[in-house]
Amino acid sequence: MKRFFQTIRNIFSIEDLRVRILNTIGFLIVFRLGSYIVLPGVDPTHPSLAGGGATEGILGLLNTFLGGSFSRASVFALGIMPYISASIIVQLLTFAVPYFQKLQKEGESGRKRLNQITRVLTIFITGFQGYAYIRGTIDAGAIIDPGFFFFFSSITTLIAGTMFCMWLGERITDKGIGNGISVLIMIGIVSRLPLAVYDEAVNNRGMNGALLFIIELIVLFAVVMGVIMLTQATRRIPIQYAKQVIGNKLYGGKRDFIPLKLNSAGVMPIIFAQALMFIPVLLAGLWRDTEAGAYIGSTFSDPYSWQYSLVFASLILIFTFFYTAITINSNDIADNLKRNGGFVPGVKPGKQTAEFIDTVLSRITLPGALFLAIIAILPSFAVKAGIGQNFAQFYGGTSLLIMVGVILDTLQQIESYLLMRHYEGMMKSGRVKGRSQFAAA
Repeated sequence: MKRFFQTIRNIFSIEDLRVRILNTIGFLIVFRLGSYIVLPGVDPTHPSLAGGGATEGILGLLNTFLGGSFSRASVFALGIMPYISASIIVQLLTFAVPYFQKLQKEGESGRKRLNQITRVLTIFITGFQGYAYIRGTIDAGAIIDPGFFFFFSSITTLIAGTMFCMWLGERITDKGIGNGISVLIMIGIVSRLPLAVYDEAVNNRGMNGALLFIIELIVLFAVVMGVIMLTQATRRIPIQYAKQVIGNKLYGGKRDFIPLKLNSAGVMPIIFAQALMFIPVLLAGLWRDTEAGAYIGSTFSDPYSWQYSLVFASLILIFTFFYTAITINSNDIADNLKRNGGFVPGVKPGKQTAEFIDTVLSRITLPGALFLAIIAILPSFAVKAGIGQNFAQFYGGTSLLIMVGVILDTLQQIESYLLMRHYEGMMKSGRVKGRSQFAAA
């Protein structure tokens, strides 16, 4: 305990780190306060809003990610989900359209242009999803005057709310700690956790119920440990640097390694897949009176059905390989090694090294993607075992993966600040490793 308080004191003794932590807390407070501001023209006392609303099915899962703002018809009701959808589309275009491929290779100027395109696309996606949200999700009785002006002003407000959430995420990334977009999603999930634990404890009354609740917590702890192991697992490729004589001194000759994560894509495949899984429900809300709309709505509104789990797991597998391919370039790693006089023992520098790294990456990505997909659909098995839906969302799945990944990333940044200022790290047994630590040359 003494070491814990000493670490806290060391953290706040670093001015830059202290300012970043306080900035992050301030931005998150603004984000949470905004989730309670109801859209103009909507009655906040209506039972569909005052009672929580959208607490089950796929809308309940979306409500968890957004910290309850979805069910309250908040100005942040759509959060940063449209931005994530736009990011997916733009990244897919970088593979299919030559213009976007050219922008991606132009460095900083190209990234700025891609970010501008993503923001503009976010506005259009938010407008479309905002209309579907108002028509298909908000109870008609909660709307005071359902006229043209209400729809126009509400859609405009939702667009402004999403853009403001994007701005908050960017400010957290620049002025705070962690990846801003991921932190906003995590804080929405964490805000729902205490209520979920309380509800599960209340539902498990009596001696047998208390014992069952304790077993659930033990299994949850085991699942968390499994997620951390998945996040931290690394395949190290040995690297040997050639010796060089410069003047009268001998340089190089050291041994190193390239750490390739078992799950190099981190939590992004989950976020991408989840963002796409919300689209069928929103589309079904527009055509809920048709047979096709009713079927799609009933099938994909239940995140614990086998159809939903199958599609969700398949998307995770696809996005894991996709995101790993765009974040780790084996050719660049091989070129950097060759330029710095490094090589993999037994493998020729250049093209063969790139092929070797790509082969290793493909072999470790497959089991990592399968493990990630299994963890993502664990809540479905938890519900089948009798665990409440609200608590089951944290029994693996997207909620737990996002929380663990974002917390590890944030702790890793804090650890870097401590070590840079010659303080002891946060963990006595070793350094905290985030998801973003992969290939180095």
